[in-house]
Amino acid sequence: MWYNHPMILVIGDHYSGTGPALVTKYYIRSLPKGTEYIHARHKAARLIEMCLKIPRASVLFISGHSRQNIWAIRIGRLFGKKSAYLMHGAVEYENEINHVPDERMARDERIMMKEADLILAVSRQFEEWLKERHPGYAHKISHVTNGIDWSILKEQSTADERNEKGIISVGGGMPRKRILNICRAVERLNDKELGITLTVAGATGADSETINRYPFVRDLGIISHRELMREYHRNKLFIQNSVFETFGLAPIEALLSDADVLISARCGALSVIKNTEPEDIIYDPDDIDEIASKIESLLKGDNHTRLIVNLDKENTSWKKRASELTKKLQRLQAER
Repeated sequence: MWYNHPMILVIGDHYSGTGPALVTKYYIRSLPKGTEYIHARHKAARLIEMCLKIPRASVLFISGHSRQNIWAIRIGRLFGKKSAYLMHGAVEYENEINHVPDERMARDERIMMKEADLILAVSRQFEEWLKERHPGYAHKISHVTNGIDWSILKEQSTADERNEKGIISVGGGMPRKRILNICRAVERLNDKELGITLTVAGATGADSETINRYPFVRDLGIISHRELMREYHRNKLFIQNSVFETFGLAPIEALLSDADVLISARCGALSVIKNTEPEDIIYDPDDIDEIASKIESLLKGDNHTRLIVNLDKENTSWKKRASELTKKLQRLQAER
């Protein structure tokens, strides 16, 4: 029974500071009264807390994949609870692109897709991709697009001087982010003595060593979300050159931090970024000429004001997204 307030139980990382964890945290804050979540961080304590809370839940909302989240689905089934699995990314496919295949992670993802009652992608583009890649699950795949934290506009710092020739990209050394191609484009532009710098944030990956050979690169590694927001403000241009990106909060957060944005056509965030022009988009993440040309154009001009003005504040808020998710969970719980 849903009574006046549905008891949604949120299960998943909400504390590590990663993109998926931030999404989970936003949902916990925005879902209706009566929503519960797993507070414990130690594995054994989390398992005990899940066993105590799952029987009292109306429906399970499981954010991200993990071995423990598989157990949550299975424990829920014992008590007749339906489960919705929010897929932030395609782990098996992305690991292949990043040259770090992990059979255990891939197996866990496959099990979760098989056993969840509903699979939710984080953008319409990702939903369509999932249905094409996993046609056997197409009947239970839907989406809830990630929301936007509009409070960033109030919190952004203006204390740091902006580097008008500064570029920032997020993803560290992951090959699917194609930051190495941004380096190649910047090197070409700096041959014309433009003096461009590139700040890179994120974990070490297969491309990290080569990226760090470029003298204009400042590699920050993994930094806090607060520091990342400051870096968006310090640099004029944010670039997301991914060959595969299910959504990604970074370009939205960069826009709200007053940075211009150059984004790959393969990024799910384009589902909410409207009124783009050709110079805002990289159509081929491996075309160095295209990347260099569009960097040069945006360093001379800007696009953040135009793009922000055309963001629908009400319909992109986390409150709106939480309302959409609640309706999907209500329908799921009502199914017999």
